[in-house]
Amino acid sequence: MIPHIAVALLTQAAVALPLRSWAAGAVAASAWAISREFTQAEYRWIEQFGAGRRANMPWWGGLDPAVWQRADPWLDWIVPMLAVTGVALAMNRRSRLARS
Repeated sequence: MIPHIAVALLTQAAVALPLRSWAAGAVAASAWAISREFTQAEYRWIEQFGAGRRANMPWWGGLDPAVWQRADPWLDWIVPMLAVTGVALAMNRRSRLARS
């Protein structure tokens, strides 16, 4: 999970610094984390139910609760999302305090 958080924070900084928006960076980093785990869920579905063939997977395969039974996939997107949201909120607060 630590590498996921690190990549999310780096993604956030890469977007936030040029755009001067930590919230935009948080959105980009969250989208990365969520899409990565959704893709991993699709691969799990293909292995478990699709006979190893992507063509056998329905459009909703990555959303099937059967492939989201463990805590790891949930934590791999929730924790990085919380981390970047926390940074965005802290930087927003810092900015507001600096203006006053």
